Amino acid sequence: MLTGRRTWDHIGPMSNVAAIILAAGRGTRFGQDPKLLARLAERPLVQHVADAALGSLADPVIVVTGHQAAAVEEVLAGLPVHIVRNAAFMDGLSTSLKTGFAALPSEAQAAVVLLGDMPLVKTSLIDTLVLEWQRMGAPMALVPTIDGRRGNPVVLSRDLAGQIEQLSGDSGAGPILRGRSDVLEYPVDDPAILQDVDTRADFGRVSREPHQS
Repeated sequence: MLTGRRTWDHIGPMSNVAAIILAAGRGTRFGQDPKLLARLAERPLVQHVADAALGSLADPVIVVTGHQAAAVEEVLAGLPVHIVRNAAFMDGLSTSLKTGFAALPSEAQAAVVLLGDMPLVKTSLIDTLVLEWQRMGAPMALVPTIDGRRGNPVVLSRDLAGQIEQLSGDSGAGPILRGRSDVLEYPVDDPAILQDVDTRADFGRVSREPHQS
């Protein structure tokens, strides 16, 4: 489902890197209310992530929905995103990553993978990772780090598609990235790469942080 029209007015040519937003999880640690619909500065968490991606070099922006799919898709209505539903979302995060990769257009050589519960990630960070991935010669993956800790979003080469298809359970790409010489790290000075919202306490902390895209 593609809605709206995308315009480019702040940055140069489009990249060959798509964006995949993983927004299918149940978020059980957050409580009964849908986590991704919690409102931060009058916008749902997932919309913050979508807006940041839509303002970036990444194109297209693919959103993988699952739990409360209709409600999540409703808050994204009118945005120029491509929505794909993950019917197997109950089987864990790996299924959403596989669903997103399967939806990549043929011209996409990589995808920057964002989590729908990380509203502090900014357009500028996404652009930096896309451009650095290209500058570094399109490694198998580019992972941001802060103080030696790996975070998100990550840029994953399309060449990983076969290995991603073999993932299972509630893990992302981490298991196939560990110990590889063709996975590069990129140090950043941005704590947003570690700030996801799992609990109400996490939501309270991000609510006190700057959150504009």
